[in-house]
Amino acid sequence: MSLLTGSSVLITGGTGSLGKALIKVLLDEYEVRRLVVFSRDELKQLEVRNRFSNDPRLRWFIGDIRDKQRLDRAFHGVDYVIHAAALKQVDTAEYNPYEFVRTNVLGSQNVIDAAIDAGVKKVVALSTDKASSPVNLYGATKLCADRLFISGNHYAAAYPTRFSVVRYGNVMGSRGSILPIWKKMADEGQSLGITDKRMTRFWITLEQAVHFVLSSFDRMQGGELYVPKIPSIRIPELAEAVAPGAATHEIGVRPGEKLHEEMIAADDSRRTVDAGDRFIVEPSISGWGYERHTSTATVADGWSYHSGNNETFLSVEEIREMIKAEGL
Repeated sequence: MSLLTGSSVLITGGTGSLGKALIKVLLDEYEVRRLVVFSRDELKQLEVRNRFSNDPRLRWFIGDIRDKQRLDRAFHGVDYVIHAAALKQVDTAEYNPYEFVRTNVLGSQNVIDAAIDAGVKKVVALSTDKASSPVNLYGATKLCADRLFISGNHYAAAYPTRFSVVRYGNVMGSRGSILPIWKKMADEGQSLGITDKRMTRFWITLEQAVHFVLSSFDRMQGGELYVPKIPSIRIPELAEAVAPGAATHEIGVRPGEKLHEEMIAADDSRRTVDAGDRFIVEPSISGWGYERHTSTATVADGWSYHSGNNETFLSVEEIREMIKAEGL
């Protein structure tokens, strides 16, 4: 039995792709007592309410994480928080940098402060591979948010609240996915636009991401950055899996994009341990009573975890089977 079972849980950004998947699993498998969905869009909340037939365990808060007072109200009586709310489009961030700072950085600090003030027990914040050695504004804001949540344990040292971070790669079939776009282009006989044929990405299913996030609550002390061991894909092979035989052309790397994404930087290897199904990047400073994983295997000094040097790559057929299994 998980500590989430029978508890009160809140999800910021709870009407996104991951949020909806989290809601289903928390209601069906974890049997939470109360589940609060906090998000900005009333239409999306209506759609999700209808999807779950107005389950009486669900509570709905319209609000923005930029608004600390609204968070204070929403966090009242909450045991655990999953922080998924963020602005995420890489190219949009390059043109609207301060809006991303206000949501991803200042909004994250509001979540931290509200959680401590409300006596929340544990918070897991969702990160991205773009936060490791960032080259774009979005990644930089998420790296800053990651550091805020880890350091939030210092602020909460005399309180029960603890914070950890989960970082993973591209979620297959999430909102904004290239898959339906490529399928439509292939059906219309168009050539598929690939940014760069050398490009690789980490790949995780929505179900895997959900269970990885939720399992972290039971393991965390506070201060860990959890990274799942997941395969990589090559972008041309993804295109072949989605639209077999379709013509492709290169359109060039977009502003802020990398050829290969990274989840753990070489400079973080000294703090990284191998915990079986995941890597754990431990905090560099831990004055809140954190106990280091001294019995767990360490990684080599200077090692990094990026999509181009991954030990596991999916074949075209494996990608195709995953897409089929996800119903995409």
